[in-house]
Order: sequence, then structure tokens, then C-alpha cells
Amino acid sequence: MCGRYATTRSDTDLTLLFEADDVTDGFAPSWNVAPTDPVPVIRLSARRNNARVLDRAKWGLIPAWSDDPRAGSKMINARAETVATSPVFGPAFAKRRCLVPADGWFEWVRDGKRKQPYFMAPADGSVLAFAGLWSMWRKDTLTSTIITTEATGELARVHHRMPLILPRDRWREWLGSESPRLDPVDAAEIEIRPVGSEVGKVQNNGPGLIERHVQEVEIQTLF
Repeated sequence: MCGRYATTRSDTDLTLLFEADDVTDGFAPSWNVAPTDPVPVIRLSARRNNARVLDRAKWGLIPAWSDDPRAGSKMINARAETVATSPVFGPAFAKRRCLVPADGWFEWVRDGKRKQPYFMAPADGSVLAFAGLWSMWRKDTLTSTIITTEATGELARVHHRMPLILPRDRWREWLGSESPRLDPVDAAEIEIRPVGSEVGKVQNNGPGLIERHVQEVEIQTLF
């Protein structure tokens, strides 16, 4: 967790929602974001007097000292409980935090030999902002990670971890404060939606992946 998510809003929508300047050359929506994919992030730019910018980052943080770009595929998540002291994520947590826009994220629940995928998203369709970190690798590759925390409420029945979701009133603190909060918010407004198995293949994409399917099995507590 979190290993797949959807982010489909346009660069124009995201610049308005997050009050940011667009420094990308545009990007395509994705209903099935996978590790190492390019994703939109909102960060502060020193070149623009610490203004918010909408940027493009490779999902999977590659530490600046790493010589292996493949390291990023294992660094897609950072645990909130240890992020500040982690030798990999600590430097980025101190100085390079970002917001990761999303529509929702996927998790799988095992039922015997099969897995049922679920899509977790706001019931009202509003944008989510995951707490994230960014790092520049080799001077020209922006990379990122999503911070996770203990799941709250009904979400814990699907998986014991969830992305650290930041409501709008915590965006400024996350981006600019020296000591941002890492406590999870109440996720009562998040819908748990059973979806089709097609999302399991990274080559599949499109709005059909997040449409509700008939739930065939009751969610079982995993832990």
C-alpha cells in the first residue's frame, strides 16, 4: 500500500484546485497509475520565490546518493511513523514535501484463491491530496513517494495502511511548515467500491476501471 491509484484531472483543473503554476508540458490522465509512472505533484519552487507549482515526477523516490534508478520502484511509499528519521526519506521530509493529487486508490482483498479489487475514493468525487515527498535525481529526474499511515474506520477492513490524506486546510502546513502534522484524518467520507479484476494489469487503463462492479464476497478482516 499504496501501489496503484488514479489521477485523472487535467493540468488546468489541478492548477486551479491547488492554486499553482503549471511547469509541466502537460500529461495524460491515468486510471491505473503504477510504480515508476510519471505523476502530477504540487510542490514549492525556490526558483519562483517558493510559489506552488504543478510538476511532473516519477513515482518512486530515488535518493540523490543512489546510483541505481531501479531503486525508485521500491520507494513508492514512506511510513508516517518513521519518515522523519529514515535515512532514505528523512532529508526529503525535512525540505522537499509535496501534495500528490488523486481521485482514489486501489487495494485487493484475498478471497481464497482470488483477489477482489476495491477502489477507495471520496463519495462526492472531490479531489484527494496525498502527503508526498520529492527528490531530484541526477539533476534532471524529479521523483516522488506517497506517505502512508494506519488505516482508519472501515478502510482498515480492506487494508491496515492507507495514504496520508491531507484536507485543504493542511495543504499550506504540509508544504511549508518545519513540523507538519502526520496524524491521519477521519476517512468516513471515503467510499469503498468493488471494481473489476482488469485493474490488476498495468496495461489496462480508462474510466471503466473505477466503475462499481457487483460485490460477490463480503470484505473479510485481514488482520
